[in-house]
Amino acid sequence: MRHTVERAMAAERSRYRRFWVAEHHAVPGIASGSPPVLLAALGARTSTIRIGSGGVMLPHHQPLVVAEQFLMLEALFPGRVDLGLGRSPAFTAPVRRAMRQEEDPPDRFADDLTELRDYLDGTGAVTAHPVSDRTVPMFVLATGQGLAVAARLGLPAVLGGPLLESPDLAAALAGYRRDFRPSPRAQRPVVTIALDITVADTDEQARALVLPEAWAMARSRVTGEFPPLEPVAAIVDRPWTDQTRRRVEATVRHAVAGTPRTVRRRVEELTERTGAGELLVTTSTYDRAALAASDTALARIIGG
Repeated sequence: MRHTVERAMAAERSRYRRFWVAEHHAVPGIASGSPPVLLAALGARTSTIRIGSGGVMLPHHQPLVVAEQFLMLEALFPGRVDLGLGRSPAFTAPVRRAMRQEEDPPDRFADDLTELRDYLDGTGAVTAHPVSDRTVPMFVLATGQGLAVAARLGLPAVLGGPLLESPDLAAALAGYRRDFRPSPRAQRPVVTIALDITVADTDEQARALVLPEAWAMARSRVTGEFPPLEPVAAIVDRPWTDQTRRRVEATVRHAVAGTPRTVRRRVEELTERTGAGELLVTTSTYDRAALAASDTALARIIGG
């Protein structure tokens, strides 16, 4: 948790625009069960960088509670708070039960987004406090279906994961841009793409740094639990099944990992293909010094 705060402070020094945190529950390898609590810690140790959620999983929460949390953050750190919202369920059945999720819940995402927006804007059925005269920006972490919701409500969309590799990507983006309804939060379609990006001195070193995350993801498919990251050397020495190897290799292959030149080329290709105006970068590896170096190098690539 302290390292997350340190990383946000370093991101501010490197002139990143935002630092977002995710929401995952009962996951040993991810210390991010409560974005608002973590954001309060980040805001207290930074002064200029925007802080936000990437994102709050709205099906887990009442819209009024989310509005109150982020209005409180906005009051504490005025003009610096973003609210990214997703719809993903909990990863395993026991966690879903602990979150009081129904087996086949009705799709309330669009309605909950609308209700939350109204609370933030002071137009809801009740008044969320603290009242603010500033708008808290909202972003939809979108699958294909989420893109349609974002377009209808006039909200920026954040795309990542399998959708970026899908042959349906172009059609999904075209639909979002075609159906977008201007709103006070966005006058035109706004697209951010989420990428796993790792920068190192060589392509081989960068791919090795992706291995801890790739291994943990592959193991989670077997055990149902995403574990803490391990050193590369320890992973290499472990026995691998053919299925695990295929999954690890697929994750490494899809990651944007390499030298500054390699990464710049891949980023330019993806931004040209998607028309994205902003990158949401997720970099995760066991070696914290290498992680810090990757963050610094990426800031130079994007800034340059």
